[in-house]
Amino acid sequence: MEPQRVTYVQKSCAYITRNGRELLVFEGPEYDGLQVPKGTIESNENPRAAMLREITEESGLGAIGTTQHLTTDVWTRRQSPPKRYVRHFFHTTVHEPRDHWTHTVTGDGDEKGLEFKFSWIELPSSSEFALALDDYVHLLE
Repeated sequence: MEPQRVTYVQKSCAYITRNGRELLVFEGPEYDGLQVPKGTIESNENPRAAMLREITEESGLGAIGTTQHLTTDVWTRRQSPPKRYVRHFFHTTVHEPRDHWTHTVTGDGDEKGLEFKFSWIELPSSSEFALALDDYVHLLE
């Protein structure tokens, strides 16, 4: 039997904080649990550029503060057929007065037109995140 070929997909993930104690999260229609802005890195992008694009497309935010790369990992999305995400996690800050808002996703991806409901959660968080996106929230504390 021939081994299954593993697919690797590059992803960029953004932990956006305000006031040093709140993390931006959203609830989307596709997964149970909280999420953070994230998405696939396009062929002409580096992980940081993809993170900036995803923040704008998914949240509508444009002006962010200093950005720091936190870590990169390989996460198993599914076993069969094998699919792995190479996830690049970044931390950035924002001065955003809204406590919650709904944003319609822009861009060309599959999520275009979906509505995401954004809000802030207090750090440290014990909330359940979709797609194991909370794996590195502890690095923000």
